Amino acid sequence: MKTLLPPSAHTRPERHHVGTLALIALTAGVLAGCSSTPAPSTRAALDRPSTASPSAPYFTLEDESHAREMVLFALGLLDTGYQFGGRNPEAGLDCSGMVAWIVENISGKRLPHNAAQIAQRTRPIEVSQLQAGDLVFFNTLKRRHSHMGIYIGDGRFVHAPSSKGRVRVERLDNRYFAPRIDGARTLITTG
Repeated sequence: MKTLLPPSAHTRPERHHVGTLALIALTAGVLAGCSSTPAPSTRAALDRPSTASPSAPYFTLEDESHAREMVLFALGLLDTGYQFGGRNPEAGLDCSGMVAWIVENISGKRLPHNAAQIAQRTRPIEVSQLQAGDLVFFNTLKRRHSHMGIYIGDGRFVHAPSSKGRVRVERLDNRYFAPRIDGARTLITTG
């Protein structure tokens, strides 16, 4: 004999499954953020390039004009919606997804979709040496390199913040970001 369930009972497992997936995604987002490295110990350490050598050569762009293209691509993404884990403008972008998407579209090379991993694989520079197209990193989750953006010049950067949910331009001297600057990196090889 076949047991018939009310129509609402047939959808419960699917709702439970979707709810579980949403809970897993939310938990992963809270735990992962854009990175997973420990917090810096002093402000002075933030102002000088890291001396740690990478396990492989630094990720670089082949042409210096790519840095200008990064700025143009970033400005073209203004007002794109934020999406945790997002790696393309149609679905939405998070901070590292925005940078990875731009770099891949300009150079055909892939960067990790993680701010701390991008920082580890790119050449450190002093914050005072930032040029348009360089990367700037922030400690926004009490750990190094938990947020990032693309420096566009004149003390400004483009990023995909979760607050207010849109890609936008901010100033490095903004009262929120200034104390959280966590380093700078370049994708341009030294001459």
